[in-house]
Amino acid sequence: MASETAATTTGPGAPDGAEQTPAPGIPDHIEVERALEAILMIVDEPQSLVSLASALGRPVAVVRDAIAALVADYDGEASDDGTPGTRRGFELREVGGGWRIYVRGEYDDVVRDYVQTQNPSKLSQAALETLAVIAYKQPISRGAIASIRAVNVDSVVRTLLGRGLITEGFTDSETGAIHYVTTDLLLTQLGINTLDELPKISPLLDDGSAGFDDVR
Repeated sequence: MASETAATTTGPGAPDGAEQTPAPGIPDHIEVERALEAILMIVDEPQSLVSLASALGRPVAVVRDAIAALVADYDGEASDDGTPGTRRGFELREVGGGWRIYVRGEYDDVVRDYVQTQNPSKLSQAALETLAVIAYKQPISRGAIASIRAVNVDSVVRTLLGRGLITEGFTDSETGAIHYVTTDLLLTQLGINTLDELPKISPLLDDGSAGFDDVR
């Protein structure tokens, strides 16, 4: 179990009771909250409390309190003296066992419009549809995906594998078919903790497709 104190090290063969060398961390004059902001602004995936504490050279309990303070600050909660805060367009959210800064939900449309017009590397419609099938029906083979979509999905599956959004779950011992599952990266991109948080899709399907949401 990871210690809830800043990491320390000892040299090889150090005698029992020898003083440990603290892991490198931020200087004492730098506020933990400001250092956390700097790190969280550039990370591509959620960071655990332990990894953040290790990076800052501070106890996990201190980092946990600083995270809570940042969450309250970004949410616009009033300060201790009653001064009202400003609700930011972003929020600090715990996803997949770690913390990362995300766009606040009410600004999703604004960001979506920007990304759709400015980001040339977005997934194609075919890739999005295939990813949705895998997310809701996983583990699922390439043949089963093709059967649901009624098209060849070989190139699309390769694209999703290359993006790290899906991975090979297992190979069927009888048929040799590879079954695919989504990765933690997809959860991160969607801003959810588990696949159970995916919206129910059956009511949106023309044929009802009873049980489509249950196979996950």
